[in-house]
Amino acid sequence: MNLELSPEAAELGRVVRSAIDAAGGDQLVQDVEAAPASRHDRVDRVLAPLGVWELRPADDAVELEAAAETCRVAGWFALPYPVAERLARADDDHELLIVVGGQPFRAPVADIPLRMEAATLDGRRADVVGVGQPLGTKLGSLVSGLELGPWRASTDDVVALPLVLSSWTLLGMTERALELVRRHVLERQQFERRLADFQGVQFQLTDASVAVQGLQELSRYALWSLHTDAAAARVDALALRATALEASSIVFRIAHQLHGAIGFCDEHMLSWLSRHSQPLRRLPLNASETDAALLAGIEDHGLTGLFAPSSAAYRTA
Repeated sequence: MNLELSPEAAELGRVVRSAIDAAGGDQLVQDVEAAPASRHDRVDRVLAPLGVWELRPADDAVELEAAAETCRVAGWFALPYPVAERLARADDDHELLIVVGGQPFRAPVADIPLRMEAATLDGRRADVVGVGQPLGTKLGSLVSGLELGPWRASTDDVVALPLVLSSWTLLGMTERALELVRRHVLERQQFERRLADFQGVQFQLTDASVAVQGLQELSRYALWSLHTDAAAARVDALALRATALEASSIVFRIAHQLHGAIGFCDEHMLSWLSRHSQPLRRLPLNASETDAALLAGIEDHGLTGLFAPSSAAYRTA
C-alpha cells in the first residue's frame, strides 16, 4: 500500500487550488451564499475547463486519487458546491450521486440544475425528481429537501465512493481550520507573550494536529481499499467517515476556543468553514448514526487494516 498520492493527483490539486484562488478564493463562498442561484455557474466555470468532471474515480486508481485531491482542495476553500457528489456519479444517466439517510431526505444541492440520483446504505437507488428551496439557515443555507422517485434495487455498491470523497472534503476543511488556528496563536499576544507560548495552548494544538494527521493517513488508506478490496470498501468508507467526524469535531472545537468570538464572525474564514462543514457532518448520517452503521458493517464483514485501532465506533464496540 502506497500512502502517497500520485504525481498526477498532486498536480491536479495544485491546478485546482490556483484556479479557485483566481476565481475569488475565500470570497467565493461568501458571494455564493449571498446569491445561491449563481453557485452552479460560478463553480462550474472554474472546474469544468480543468477536466475535473471528466474524471472516472470508480474505474481508475489514479483518477480516484485525483478526485479525492480535488475534494480536499474544495474543502480547504469551503467551496459551496457538491464536488464529491458530482465526482461520485454511478452512471452516465446521472450527474450527481447523493447518499441519503433517514427522512426527510436532504442534501446541500440547492440550485444545482443537474440530473441526480440518491442511494442508501441498504442498496437502494432512486432518481431525484425534485429539489426544494434552500433551508436558508446559518447551518444549512444551501441544503434542500429532496423528492425521490420509485426505489430500485442495486447490485453494485455505489455508496462507498461518495462517502470517501466527502470525507476528503471534510479533511480539507479540518486542515484549513488547523492552519488558521496555528497562524492565530503565532500572531496574537497576551500578557506580552504569544498565545503559542502558553503550555495549555500547545497541548490543544497537539491534539488538533494529531487528529488531522491521523485523518490524513486514514483518508489515503481508504482510497487504496476502494480499488483493492471491494468487499471491505463499504466498512472502510464508514470507518473513514467516523474518523473524519471525530477529527473535525476536535479541530473545530479547538479552533473556536482559541479564536474566541472572532471565530464566529463573518469577517473570519473560520466561521465560513465551520458553518459549511455542518451539512457534511450531519448528512447523510450524523456521528452516532455513522457509528451504528459502522458497527453493523463490522458484524457482517469485519474490520481490518489501519482503521481497526482508530475508529471511534470500533473502540465503542
